[in-house]
Amino acid sequence: MSDFLQLHGSNALITSGTRGAGAATVALFQELGARVLTTARSRPAGMPEDMFVAADLTTAEGCEVVAAAASERLGTIDILIHMLGGSSSPGGGFEALGDEQWEKEFALNLMPAVRLDRALLPAMVERGRGVIIHVSSIQHILPLPEATTAYAAAKAALSTYSKSLSKEVSPKGVRVMRVSPGWIETEAAIKLAERLASNAGVDLEGGKKIIMDSLGGIPIGRPSRPEEVANLIAFLASDRAASINGADFVIDGGTVPTV
Repeated sequence: MSDFLQLHGSNALITSGTRGAGAATVALFQELGARVLTTARSRPAGMPEDMFVAADLTTAEGCEVVAAAASERLGTIDILIHMLGGSSSPGGGFEALGDEQWEKEFALNLMPAVRLDRALLPAMVERGRGVIIHVSSIQHILPLPEATTAYAAAKAALSTYSKSLSKEVSPKGVRVMRVSPGWIETEAAIKLAERLASNAGVDLEGGKKIIMDSLGGIPIGRPSRPEEVANLIAFLASDRAASINGADFVIDGGTVPTV
């Protein structure tokens, strides 16, 4: 891949880069020559201090800390990858979702991207170049009513926001795209399966089956791997994808059953 794809000389901020697809994306960007800064609430063991900033991106203050650190440590930001997302909603459908849970889902899945873009995008526009990738989810078009209605709605908002942003800033040299994964076997995905399993009174494999059945199955017979999602993101961020803008790239093993 390194002969075909290079990110040498690029400065990248990748949120939520300490586990799952985020960690895989950080590792691949480094392999391809990018200088990377990532963020989460706490620095995992083994991650160099100079490539990490601790912050809670669900707050305006946390986003300000990350934006300031990115500008200070990297100078110019060439690539901004919004990996942060997830769901903590209980099972039980719409009746289980109070205002607090709705607010939490939007605070995690929409507002960090809005705030970091607002802070860092003007410099990209001024230079006339840059790439922003919002990681959404197939659930913005294929929600799971039992447990992820609020998450899916937040990801739908992120997708709409991303499309609008691409129309505004692409004429100024900044490409904006979305990546929508399906089921990825990450730690967060396993926790969701565990919650569903607990509510249904089944084991972990039963929880996974609930998710698979809710999605209508995965034609390739397995979930995506974190490194597969990272491969797609790296390609879109590279000059190899220079004419790609404003589009949503689904990586779900064929889960979405429609054209």
